[in-house]
Amino acid sequence: MEENSMYNKLLLLPLFQGLCKEDFTAILEKVKLHFQKLPAGSCIVRQNNACEGLFFVLQGKIQSESADQTHNYTLYETLEAPYVIEPYSLFGMYPQYNASYHTLTPANIISIDKSYILTELNKYAIFQLNFMNLLSNRAQTIYRRLWNAHIGDTQSKIINFLLLRCTTTNGFKRLHIRMEDLADLIDDTRINVSKILNELKQEGLVSLSRREIEIPDMNALIAYNQTNKRTK
Repeated sequence: MEENSMYNKLLLLPLFQGLCKEDFTAILEKVKLHFQKLPAGSCIVRQNNACEGLFFVLQGKIQSESADQTHNYTLYETLEAPYVIEPYSLFGMYPQYNASYHTLTPANIISIDKSYILTELNKYAIFQLNFMNLLSNRAQTIYRRLWNAHIGDTQSKIINFLLLRCTTTNGFKRLHIRMEDLADLIDDTRINVSKILNELKQEGLVSLSRREIEIPDMNALIAYNQTNKRTK
């Protein structure tokens, strides 16, 4: 991948927005970048492994797979480049990946070791600010969603359950879960959950199969729920 193309792709990521080309060139000279061209079906990182750097997906589609063995569900998300994998997992008490990530298509990926982030990237104020904004935005979003986790009708609680666990509202989602487990997790009944999911299916917002809920457009589902709230 040419330097100009790499620069343009990285600039689309929130962590590097506002970084001038001169600074980027200096980074390329000092920071060791690992470039990979991965075929479809390749594993990038695995859930619960230590997060020891940043992975930037510059081209292609990837899938995250987040499994909760305690509550018997797995969430799959389709993510498109440009995308950075879990920068919020780099530091803190538990610097581990929350999900596994695989390529769905051939993908171009750049990784930077944690040591270079601490010694080189951290010298740039714009990078520090972008990183803090990213962490703050995530914390604020999760905090707001937690307040609504068990509030409202069954439809709102199902959507809030998904929002709390999704990395982004963009892209295809698939939740592998039993109806009774979902009902328990949102403090509702299996009958109510089944009724609402079938109504959403009739609206074309979800697809249902055995222990599977597919959401092709999460933003459309959110908009539908907000419209329903206003009309009630």
